[in-house]
Amino acid sequence: MGLARMRRRDTHIDYWPGFVDAMATLLLVIIFLLSVFMLSQYFLSKEVNTKDSALSKLNAEIAELTQLLSLERSAKGDTEEQAASLRASLANAEAEKGRLAALVAGQPGSVGTGDDKVQALTGQLDDEKRVTQRALAQVELLNQQIAALRRQIAALESALNVSDNRDKESQTKIADLGRRLNLALAQKVQELQRYRSDFFGRLREILGNRSDISVVGDRFVFQSEVLFPVGQESINDSGRKDLDKLASAVKELEGEIPADVNWTIRVDGHTDAQPTTATGRFKSNWELSAARAISVVRYLVEKGVNPRHLVAAGFGEFQPLVDGNTPDAYAKNRRIEIKLTDR
Repeated sequence: MGLARMRRRDTHIDYWPGFVDAMATLLLVIIFLLSVFMLSQYFLSKEVNTKDSALSKLNAEIAELTQLLSLERSAKGDTEEQAASLRASLANAEAEKGRLAALVAGQPGSVGTGDDKVQALTGQLDDEKRVTQRALAQVELLNQQIAALRRQIAALESALNVSDNRDKESQTKIADLGRRLNLALAQKVQELQRYRSDFFGRLREILGNRSDISVVGDRFVFQSEVLFPVGQESINDSGRKDLDKLASAVKELEGEIPADVNWTIRVDGHTDAQPTTATGRFKSNWELSAARAISVVRYLVEKGVNPRHLVAAGFGEFQPLVDGNTPDAYAKNRRIEIKLTDR
């Protein structure tokens, strides 16, 4: 009966670490999505700031041109008033000239004096005509300048419209890029999950139903005694046979997973909470757990597994499977975990 109870305890599976790893994986995916979102927002804000600067500069130029146009219009108005005044003076002078000419024609005895007056008025009239022509020329020049200013304002408004359209196109492209990245990420995660399921199914077939090798969540768990002597990191003979099977499965996996899928086999070393001996080679459980994980990775590399797909990590006694200080708890916590995950 004691043997039966021990067998039941050994087959007990604790799903909590698997749940924690699943939540950690989900958290990493969320962090990655947030990083992509923040990166896209950074480039968007940078481009928007650039557009805002250009827009502010164009608005300043428009304001300056508008002010100049107002000044030119005011000057044009003054010139037109001056031209109107000169035209009125010219009309008065011509009327006076006509009156004097009529007067001279009616008084023959005073021709000389009348002619002098007519000549004087004619000279004055010519001067006023020249002034009027200069004023009209100035008005025409102002009209040309106003037309040029209007063309510049139209060009600036067209440039602003083009800038707005480009800004909208950039925002649309960034949003589309974010959607495509999210879709690609989801596809890669689903693809990696499928390969993880196939890999674990293959390991179950290869390693068989053994009490010292179990599945906890998404990890294969080897009890340390399967691979290592007590307190050592050298792999024993029976452990090499099991790792040979693991190496074969990993090499098959390398040939099946596409090159664009980032994946890795993570080997995690764990110890129990008992302190290492002062005279031993390892000064802490950190060192022992890391050394055992590295030994497994080195052995897999020797068997032909690509080192780029392997990671070794040591956790010491700080992530136990079960709580307690009994021999059974210590035995369950001394382990090597194999996990297929993203890089």
